[in-house]
Amino acid sequence: MVGFLEGTAAHGYLLATGGLHAYDYAPVLVQLLFHMLLLLDPLVALMITRGRPGGPLFAAMVMLADVLGNWSVAWSAIMTHPTAFLRPIGLLPITLFGIFVLLTALPLRRALTSCSEHKRQAECPFPS
Repeated sequence: MVGFLEGTAAHGYLLATGGLHAYDYAPVLVQLLFHMLLLLDPLVALMITRGRPGGPLFAAMVMLADVLGNWSVAWSAIMTHPTAFLRPIGLLPITLFGIFVLLTALPLRRALTSCSEHKRQAECPFPS
């Protein structure tokens, strides 16, 4: 959830400082995706916070699109200077967070689904 809220803040900052042209370096479809993340990221965070079983799969789809968009934009630069992307900002943390979300989506969905099947709230640590 925190990662998606950080993403919301980052995309909000870029929109506030760069306007609609904040992502001019990217193809139009990737620009649209990056702008849509300003809405999708907080929606994912809300779904996870509310314990919705569909939240983890939605989170995985959003992160997969985000990671693919970022890698497609950076690919030629990565091939030219691969070590430049081994820093704690930008592509590396986005990729690591994306891998984390993809690896945990199904186990978290199973946990949330089993919680939603329980009748008593005390049996489930997640909010309903």
